[in-house]
Amino acid sequence: MGGAFLAAALLARAGARIGLPTIPLFILAGMLLGPHTPGIVLVADPHDLEMLAALGLVLLLFYLGLEFHLDDLRTGGRRMAVAGGVYLALNVGAGLGFGFALGWGGSETLVLAGVLGISSSAIVTKVLVDLGRLGNPETRPILGIIVVEDVFLALYLAALQPVLSGADSLGAAVVDGGKAFGFLVLLALVVRFGTRAVSRLIHTEDDELLVISFLGVAVLVAGVSEWFGVADAIGAFMVGLMLGGTSSGERIRRLVTPLRDAFGAIFFFSFGLSIDPGDLPRVIPPVLAAVALTAAMNVCAGLATAKMYGFGPRAVANIATTLLARGEFALILAAMAAGAGLNERLAPFIAGYVLVLAVLSPLAASRSSWLARVLPGGKADRRGGDDGRPGGGDRVSLPT
Repeated sequence: MGGAFLAAALLARAGARIGLPTIPLFILAGMLLGPHTPGIVLVADPHDLEMLAALGLVLLLFYLGLEFHLDDLRTGGRRMAVAGGVYLALNVGAGLGFGFALGWGGSETLVLAGVLGISSSAIVTKVLVDLGRLGNPETRPILGIIVVEDVFLALYLAALQPVLSGADSLGAAVVDGGKAFGFLVLLALVVRFGTRAVSRLIHTEDDELLVISFLGVAVLVAGVSEWFGVADAIGAFMVGLMLGGTSSGERIRRLVTPLRDAFGAIFFFSFGLSIDPGDLPRVIPPVLAAVALTAAMNVCAGLATAKMYGFGPRAVANIATTLLARGEFALILAAMAAGAGLNERLAPFIAGYVLVLAVLSPLAASRSSWLARVLPGGKADRRGGDDGRPGGGDRVSLPT
């Protein structure tokens, strides 16, 4: 664990000197020191860091919930739902079409639809934090799309599991989907009506007790969410959404930041451990085609979202590049596909696709102004900032 922290830190420090974002460097550290690459093997079994990586994902999404104000959801919920629906329709539809074009079979096509259709919540969160864009106006619809994706994810997994396992019981799929949806509704009701009671329960002047309290609640609800068939990440997000509106919300944001950064690094390091570079050469053509297709669909989704919100080309570019990453969910699907005995090319394809976009998305997001220049109206807005408003720049969150 210590070696993983140190390796990730050293490589990220070296990359920072030439302006590279941290996410692909954390992933590269895991690849270089994992069991699939010659040389020093720091972690022989990626499962050794599985719990720490899960904690990193939970903390990343918990922090995202803290930053996502409930008032934004109340006032802009309908537009966010529409934006998320458009994003899913474009990307999941593209995934289905791509799967049929490859001719890999019906089950493989359903898996590819999810792989190409859903962004990485962890990478999106990290990109927004690293680039100081949490205060940008286009960040709210980005977070709304992530929430819609996570809700879709819960229902999608419930429906996909019986297909991959060979079960022919529609009733079982309906029961699983209903259980997941019911728990999501329960969480939403607690967030909507229970914030005041939770505020009284969790409030304390002692920072140590506050850390133990919010960490316990976030991890516990994440675990219970997974038991109900809802992604642990969305459970943690809902807890962050609830606690962000309490009297202790600002202190929780300050106290969780170092935990988020440390265990988030382990999440991406563990991600790198799972990638075998030797499997990638045979799937390069379909991987590159899928990456190009996803990039095109993201630009289309960015244009549609910007039209709904009245944003300019800078915001379109920010939306398209920030949501480009694919990650933890795609790897879960790869494991499910391998366990179900699907086409043997599917797992290396997913690994290569995820790796390329995990590296490309932070780089593209940090240089989104290049994309903005070639979008409609981009030349006229060449002197504008990255926040989607003429003359505006990224608003960087300063340390407390």
